[in-house]
Amino acid sequence: MFGDLQRSRRIAYTAAFIGLITLGGWISIPFVPAPFTLQTFFVLLSAAVMKREAVIPVTLYVALGALGLPVFHNGVAGFGVLLGPTGGYLIGFIPAAFIAGIAWESDSAIRRIAGLFSAAVLILLCGVAWLIVSSGMSLVPAIILGMAIFVPGEVAKAGAVYVIGRQLP
Repeated sequence: MFGDLQRSRRIAYTAAFIGLITLGGWISIPFVPAPFTLQTFFVLLSAAVMKREAVIPVTLYVALGALGLPVFHNGVAGFGVLLGPTGGYLIGFIPAAFIAGIAWESDSAIRRIAGLFSAAVLILLCGVAWLIVSSGMSLVPAIILGMAIFVPGEVAKAGAVYVIGRQLP
């Protein structure tokens, strides 16, 4: 354990990104069915920094929130949040972090950009799917309320992560 720089870095990044994703949930604009937050920005940024290991802090974030720590948007917590209208987005963070992380292991700008946008779309698709299941919404309203309105923000966040991520070692 002593002298294991890689392990120490992984632990520090994990703690930092759990905190940043939590902070991103507090930076929100209320909206129905889900608020606009900066959580996805930090999920994608974790992928740019930690590569495929970004799935670690993101999974722990979701698990901590499900276990009752007030880490979800605006300090809500509990397994019930995952069963509510925002649960699909939160669960979608996990595979999205993995997909974007794998893309960031490549030096190709095209792969990195595609990974970020694929991850953002995956989060939105998980959100829409869960909205349909949890609220009984039909497909078109779920896509409009659960995806279409979020697309411009997700594009901006993914673009910002790409710009920041390029500057990282």
